[in-house]
Amino acid sequence: MDARYERNFPALSEAEFAALRTKRVLVVGCGGLGGYLIEFMTRIGIGTLRICDGDVFEASNLNRQLLSQVPLVGTGKARAAAERAAAVNPEVHMEVCESFMTPETVVELVQACDAVLDGLDNIESRKLLASACSEAGIPYIYGAVSGWVAQAAVAMPGDGLLDRLYPENAKLKSKSVLSFTPALCAAMQTALCVKLLTGRPVESGTMSYFDLLNLEFEIIPV
Repeated sequence: MDARYERNFPALSEAEFAALRTKRVLVVGCGGLGGYLIEFMTRIGIGTLRICDGDVFEASNLNRQLLSQVPLVGTGKARAAAERAAAVNPEVHMEVCESFMTPETVVELVQACDAVLDGLDNIESRKLLASACSEAGIPYIYGAVSGWVAQAAVAMPGDGLLDRLYPENAKLKSKSVLSFTPALCAAMQTALCVKLLTGRPVESGTMSYFDLLNLEFEIIPV
């Protein structure tokens, strides 16, 4: 066994780890959430990681986005994510899409994936991605952050979770995100994804909600 993975055990069994090495996971968005999602999935040893983002780094990303650095301002997030992943774990096969997800491309993006991780920052894109996952029969792992608050959930095909979380005409109220909140949210999403991919039980129809300001954690039926 490669020494890089020895600390995965016994928290993961060898069979579970072997299963992860055969899986393809899509991360849409390589910013605040996406940077941590890519980092965590790369380090745990996923087989193939498909990433998608057409955005470039801005100075306002530096407070919270793991991949952002002053020298990278103005450069593409997806390419920076792929280069970091290759430096961390070259055994992970990277599939890189350096453009924004659209209604015309989303079906191809989710194709042949075993799970999809949401690293997005707007309701419209989340609903588009969740719908494509549902139609393709692929689990969608939702995550969102605001200020001190992180929330994550699993949407299984056909369960309509996103429509319940975000009713028609719902609007995001704040763009405030602190440096540590995306890391917690991505950790919750990654844990859900790893459990799904290794066949461990995962409860759908609920949302994990963490308020870091008041150190309150709830599992909320949705």
